[in-house]
Amino acid sequence: MIKTGNTLVSIYTEMTPNPETMKFVANKLLYPGKSIDFQDESLAGPSPLAKELFSFPFIKSVFIASNFITLTKTPDTEDWQDVIPTIKDFLKEYLENGGIVVNEEEVAKMKQEATNTVAADDDDVVKRVKELLENYVKPAVEMDGGAIQFKSYRDGVVNLMLQGSCSGCPSSMITLKAGIEGMMKRMIPEVKEVVAEAE
Repeated sequence: MIKTGNTLVSIYTEMTPNPETMKFVANKLLYPGKSIDFQDESLAGPSPLAKELFSFPFIKSVFIASNFITLTKTPDTEDWQDVIPTIKDFLKEYLENGGIVVNEEEVAKMKQEATNTVAADDDDVVKRVKELLENYVKPAVEMDGGAIQFKSYRDGVVNLMLQGSCSGCPSSMITLKAGIEGMMKRMIPEVKEVVAEAE
């Protein structure tokens, strides 16, 4: 179980390229070296923090990463500025009181298909794709409050999963095609196309 507590927590917000999402950054580690995406409340079981966040009527999805949380608001919520103070206060209190962010035992029970971690049975192309995602793509998309995870590779087509602010972002397809696909084709000649899979 990943708990927090016993320190003063400060939270600040960063806008993302996706107008529906807002990145809430903490001055402490929340989920070291990992990320987890909850597209709706029914999937939030492994995260007591995500469950609590879904109790706010304006929260549509929750993405938790190393030191930030990206929240997606419901379409009928007019403006982030109306709800940011409420969320910041909640997160500060929750984290300072030692609330559990993610329960690893529950995560282990979830079906985890998408990962950038190189596995022993990955072929050479898959290893190179995952390393490129981890070393070049991950730092850039995390700055924008999202994540891009490897899903599959077959016949020259890399299938990726968009998470956090990348999911549903108007500019995500430009990033995917112009940025990631272009880089992969240059660095890994076997790659012919990069596509995104909806969760």
